[in-house]
Amino acid sequence: MTRLIDDLLVLARNDSGQLEIMRQPFDLKMTVESTVMAFSLLSDKREISLVWDVQLTDGDPSFRGDEERLNQLLYILLDNALKYNKPEGEIRLEVRKTPQELQIGVTDTGIGIPSEDLPHIFDRFYRVHKGRSRSSGGVGLGLAIAAWIVKAHGGRIRAESRVGEGTAVKVTLPRQ
Repeated sequence: MTRLIDDLLVLARNDSGQLEIMRQPFDLKMTVESTVMAFSLLSDKREISLVWDVQLTDGDPSFRGDEERLNQLLYILLDNALKYNKPEGEIRLEVRKTPQELQIGVTDTGIGIPSEDLPHIFDRFYRVHKGRSRSSGGVGLGLAIAAWIVKAHGGRIRAESRVGEGTAVKVTLPRQ
């Protein structure tokens, strides 16, 4: 219930213009690593392999953004990959930096998303697997918030999926 209220507050503040994105340099590698470490405990419990390839250097302040919101973005993407994965599946997180952009990819070997649902997964309250989402606590706000975070940073988010094979979510953020 607390998570639902927090998610609704984020969206309401955004809709009313009261939620601003902070654009400050921060150690993105440290943020990514701490999020991955938290999720590795959860993935180990579910016997899902979490593989990560972060091509960033320690203390590199070359990315400016909202650290709290980017942490939330990673959490949402990893949480979905974990929730909808298969037993003994895999989650792969890749973070790369080019001179112009930051690229984040989360791929899973989960249940996948039907092609007719893909255009709607970033809509508020849209749930592909309605019964399963309810049992795992989802209400269809996570990916809507993820899309808002990406858009607020001037980036793009997209997903590719195959039923029974998994889903890949790709985020591209400009380096400012």
